[in-house]
Amino acid sequence: MLDQSFDTDVFVIGGGPAGIAAAIAARQRGLRAMVADVLCPPIDKACGEGLMPDSVIELRRLGVSLAGHAQGSFRGIRFMGPQSSVQADFPSGLGVGVRRTTLHLALAERALQCGVELLWQTRVDGISGNWVNLGVRKIRSRWIVGADGHNSLVRSWAGLNRAREFERRIALRRHFKLPKMPTHVEIHWGDDRQAYLTPVDHNEVCVALISKRKLDNFDYELRRIPSLTETLAGADPTSKVRGALSLSNRLRNVSRGNVVLVGDASGSVDAITGEGLALSFRQALALAEAFTADDVSLYQAAHRRIQKLPQFMRRAMLLMDKSATLRRRTLATFDVEPELFQRMLSVHVGEIPLTSFGAGALARFGWQMVSA
Repeated sequence: MLDQSFDTDVFVIGGGPAGIAAAIAARQRGLRAMVADVLCPPIDKACGEGLMPDSVIELRRLGVSLAGHAQGSFRGIRFMGPQSSVQADFPSGLGVGVRRTTLHLALAERALQCGVELLWQTRVDGISGNWVNLGVRKIRSRWIVGADGHNSLVRSWAGLNRAREFERRIALRRHFKLPKMPTHVEIHWGDDRQAYLTPVDHNEVCVALISKRKLDNFDYELRRIPSLTETLAGADPTSKVRGALSLSNRLRNVSRGNVVLVGDASGSVDAITGEGLALSFRQALALAEAFTADDVSLYQAAHRRIQKLPQFMRRAMLLMDKSATLRRRTLATFDVEPELFQRMLSVHVGEIPLTSFGAGALARFGWQMVSA
């Protein structure tokens, strides 16, 4: 039975994908939900715009359909270096490439469909106990969810800022028309940066550059990755350059009292993992389960489990970014033993557990690395 002493059961501050997903998951459990954001949809953010098969599954669990929306598909991942390339297919299913604005509209449509109250162009000035201050209006909510990104105000208001930061990198994104679409998401490795090329429509790709150092001019930075320059020869840009910050950090706690955090507000992994959205969707579903049980400590435990594999993959993949020799040897190893790359991709998308990678596979990988 709903508690009528509250204006809503769940008030979400932040209307990006993580916030809307949290509200949808709450509604699927029969809870009332409201979302407030100072912006209006569609809300954009520079990212790689690829959803791996596990992300697509989580999106379906939220009841979100991309049918009728422009999208691309990809069979797996291809690593491309100056002298070699290696690819692996997903063990099952396809990945989906979709513009961030298109995904946001699909999520907003689903939220309206299931009865979420959306308060666009609404600024939240603060929280106190169960109250959310909207300036001239106050909302009393049983739970308050912070989904307001890396620089979360909700996190500060709730005293949840204690965190460990692992990486801070800069990203630039732009879209291009291509006559021939790639079948895989391509990760092009440069000396001090990577570029991700993801199909997001039948003739359009998203290109995201990411580096630890400041990236200046997009075209100049592209020319420093020869394999990508060749791929994009003659391609026409279809969007302006947009920048973002890619953080890897982990909070000590993601809840305090009736306040909980989801998405980037609750900690994040580097964009190199491609798991940012999947993390948000899993967190949203776990949070709704905790709300139903009236025990947010369940969410705290689930949040740690959800982040464990992506954090491991972040560490493994960023090792290649730190050393040209290690990067060359890794690509050479995968070239000689492509089944190792295939197995690592299966671990990455959750098809097999990390523990099943096997001591034999690790030994072969180590030997090839030494002899490459």
